[in-house]
Amino acid sequence: MPDSARPLTFDDAVHSRRTHKVFGRAAVPRETLDELFELARWAPNHHLTQPWRFRVVGPRALAALKAATDDGGVKLERAPTLIVASVVRQTDPVADQEDLCAAACACYIVLAAAHVRGLAGYWRTPAVLRTEAGLEAVGVPAGERVLGLLHLGPPARDARPPERLPVSTFAEYLE
Repeated sequence: MPDSARPLTFDDAVHSRRTHKVFGRAAVPRETLDELFELARWAPNHHLTQPWRFRVVGPRALAALKAATDDGGVKLERAPTLIVASVVRQTDPVADQEDLCAAACACYIVLAAAHVRGLAGYWRTPAVLRTEAGLEAVGVPAGERVLGLLHLGPPARDARPPERLPVSTFAEYLE
């Protein structure tokens, strides 16, 4: 972990960001969410399509989303702030793949920037967001694909880093 007297470097942020499943109850202020979305809009994307969409789930949308689940949405109560992340679909398969990757980068920017601000994050892909009722509850139109639900809030406890594969197992240098 970096020295708390200095700001996190990019490397520090990548190494120390963790998935949290236990959060404090304070919602993330709208101003902070706007800062995160401002950074996300700088994600790399071909032809500047800016295909990502973020929907902050309010109380009515959360109630509708819980009602669309099989279990009453217990896991939806973990974090005080939920954001539905989606991507605008393209008819061209190459552009669609590029935009999917760009939107995933935008999601990671939100999570990393939240972490730098002292917030905990969790990227989930709950089954309810693959149902018509779930999509309707959060206002995702037919022309978009859901990437997941970003949970944000203050951390309730430290998250331990899981072991990662060494670089040699997934990177190779071609001649």
